[in-house]
Amino acid sequence: MAEPANLNESLAAVKNIAAAATIVLGAVFPSIAIGKIGAHALDAIGRNPEAANKIQTAMILAIAFAEAIAIYSLVISLIVKFV
Repeated sequence: MAEPANLNESLAAVKNIAAAATIVLGAVFPSIAIGKIGAHALDAIGRNPEAANKIQTAMILAIAFAEAIAIYSLVISLIVKFV
């Protein structure tokens, strides 16, 4: 059986790894989503320039939702790290 000091160190290491994995996944996937949103919006504006205002509004809203997911993952990683 592990000694309590080693157990606490192991728990701290697992918490650090979990926090790091959470923030990595929470940053990578929303970044990919934001890139795809921007690329498709530019493609749509290129096809129909007259609808640029409507497309831009929808694009900014979708980017805000994707960015919110990244912020949620930051909060979760901080909770995992410090609680």
